[in-house]
Amino acid sequence: MLRYCEVGYKVIGFDIDQNKVDLLKAGKSYIEHISSDSINTAINTGFQATTDFSRVNEADALILCVPTPLNKYREPDLSFVLDTTDSLVPYLREGQVVSLESTTYPGTTDEELLPRVQSGGLAVGQNIFLVFSPEREDPGNPNFTTRTIPKVCGGVTSACLEVGLALYGQVIDRVVPVSSTRAAELTKLLENIHRAVNIGLVNEMKIVADKMDIDIHEVIRAAATKPFGFVPYFPGPGLGGHCIPIDPFYLTWKAREYGVHTRFIELAGEVNSSMPDYVISKIASALNRIERAIKGSNVLVLGISYKKNVDDMRESPSVMLMEKLRDLGARVAYSDPHVPVFPKLREHKFDLSSVELTPETIATFDCVLLATDHDKFDFEMIKTHAKLIVDSRGRYLAPAAHIVKA
Repeated sequence: MLRYCEVGYKVIGFDIDQNKVDLLKAGKSYIEHISSDSINTAINTGFQATTDFSRVNEADALILCVPTPLNKYREPDLSFVLDTTDSLVPYLREGQVVSLESTTYPGTTDEELLPRVQSGGLAVGQNIFLVFSPEREDPGNPNFTTRTIPKVCGGVTSACLEVGLALYGQVIDRVVPVSSTRAAELTKLLENIHRAVNIGLVNEMKIVADKMDIDIHEVIRAAATKPFGFVPYFPGPGLGGHCIPIDPFYLTWKAREYGVHTRFIELAGEVNSSMPDYVISKIASALNRIERAIKGSNVLVLGISYKKNVDDMRESPSVMLMEKLRDLGARVAYSDPHVPVFPKLREHKFDLSSVELTPETIATFDCVLLATDHDKFDFEMIKTHAKLIVDSRGRYLAPAAHIVKA
């Protein structure tokens, strides 16, 4: 949205959440890494936010960026995509291009969106155009912007692809065409499955290394000096965010339709899903060494967003760790400079605010769990004043008697 505003396009933002629309109208951002100044700049160039879907016919291009979660059975939940598409259909007109950016299984655009878009009599590839172009972003990474990250695009027809390339070529330095929407859909899944499988590998290696009394982070740093054939991935307390923990299961679900059992993907999912329990076991062992039980202990969780230097809480393993600790009887608090108050989440409830980190407050906790290693933390001060640190991110390189790697 901001990029299209930046180059001079008139942009309308649609959402069903009136609160978000009101914030945007007031020039306020609800996402930490997007500044309110950038929202105001967009408004000054014509950006409008609305819940009125009848204005869809004003747009020449419709870009769908909605959640694609899993249901409780780890099956794709396309309700957001399908409900949004159904909301657009009554207002579609000739000459528009519809682009789905939400991560999904191969075949979604062809099987689900195509018949809906054509349900009013429009012909895809002739007088309306349909493409899939997966979102690519890395929040908190200053080295890449929307403009500089190459954009993959696949069309239902060759004419659709041509229109899609023209749409994104206005704002992206490099648009990468692929032969079909299915190829584009699988491209995004491969990118995220690649990460999930490799993170699963290093998480398993972490357990092996720990049994051998070897620091896996030292090993990874040493291996990363090889100038070819090795890409460093780092273990953690589990997978978080809206992509890596979820997207692989979109492919495993669809692969079953073809009689394929995706063993690598599912094994990586099992390993990564077990990491919070592994961290809890390390906390229990560490507390046991100082003759404390988890029940009744005061535990401070450092960082509750899913990755460092952002405020995104989606699928955060830190929250799972907080729940597990609470269920075991610990008194749980957290500190996160990016999340001052624990937000309202569908599945997780904590009535907590971020604890200010001072030598005095840190010293009151029996255990400090480093769950997300934000750069804003004063790690040396924490190390000096904490009674016990369980480090699930490998932030502390030098061994210390009161630091336990997890």
